[in-house]
Amino acid sequence: MSASTNATRPINWKPALAVTLVLAVAAVLASPNGPLGGFWRPPADSPVPTSAQLPLFILLNIAEGLMFGLGISFLIFGYPMVRAISPASTGLTRAAHLSIAWLLFNWWPHDSLHIHNGLNLGGLLGIEYGFHITLMTAGVILAYFFLTLLGQERAASR
Repeated sequence: MSASTNATRPINWKPALAVTLVLAVAAVLASPNGPLGGFWRPPADSPVPTSAQLPLFILLNIAEGLMFGLGISFLIFGYPMVRAISPASTGLTRAAHLSIAWLLFNWWPHDSLHIHNGLNLGGLLGIEYGFHITLMTAGVILAYFFLTLLGQERAASR
């Protein structure tokens, strides 16, 4: 069976959807302002959102929770799909899989740490380097992975 046939065969999305939704709900509940988020509550002197801003922050939190659930679900279930389309080495294929998952699920802990950290600049630098540098690295890995796929496609069409 060819890689493209493997990549396009029907996928059972029910387990992935269940993991995504369960983790999304858990993430929203465990967010810094959520009922289970006491371990990383915002500092007492943090600004309080206005009534116009609050719904936008809530929507952002829900989106981040969904992306967290989707990213973890992709981490659990996505490797066979990435491997099926990949002409790359096992190491690059695994790095691409992990990069996709990281790009999806990092937003919830990233934003939650920002809220918890407040205006502590030392903590902010740690958050920024820990998340932004790894996101940049994930982008480079995925660009290289894409170029590998493109090279394989061009080689096959000759």
